[in-house]
Amino acid sequence: MMRWISVSALIIVLDQASKLIANASLAPYTPVPVLPSFNLTLMFNTGAAFSFLAGAGGWQRWFFVALAAVISVALCVWLYRLSPGQRRLGFGLSLVLGGAVGNLIDRVLYGHVIDFLDLYYETWHWPAFNIADSAISVGAALMILDSLFDSAKPLPDADRGHRESS
Repeated sequence: MMRWISVSALIIVLDQASKLIANASLAPYTPVPVLPSFNLTLMFNTGAAFSFLAGAGGWQRWFFVALAAVISVALCVWLYRLSPGQRRLGFGLSLVLGGAVGNLIDRVLYGHVIDFLDLYYETWHWPAFNIADSAISVGAALMILDSLFDSAKPLPDADRGHRESS
């Protein structure tokens, strides 16, 4: 479990360091072009993904803090219960945990999440995000892949009988 917690800790450190740098060096809502279709743009999100509930009046801060805390504890328990061979799942869970805690820290300290990565095509902009959000997305994708392609899982009874007779 310690290797997975180390991955989570690395995500938290990279996320928080990048947010401190972005907050100190970027003017809010002022794009800084980096590459075609990519800007650094400092933004503050009081809501969840895609600014869901951002205008809810303030109660959502503590709701998302509590939700992230409960999810983080559940992820730690899940990581603890993994078998040594479940590396893809462990890596995915540790990325999600690191991202959840990274954004949790922002909500507790500032009341919002600091976002600064801005992808766009012509005039269409993807919602701004950060390293924590990226880790959560990659981690969730790995968890889905693991659930679809984990060969260590036993086949359901109906499939097992069919495969054994062929």
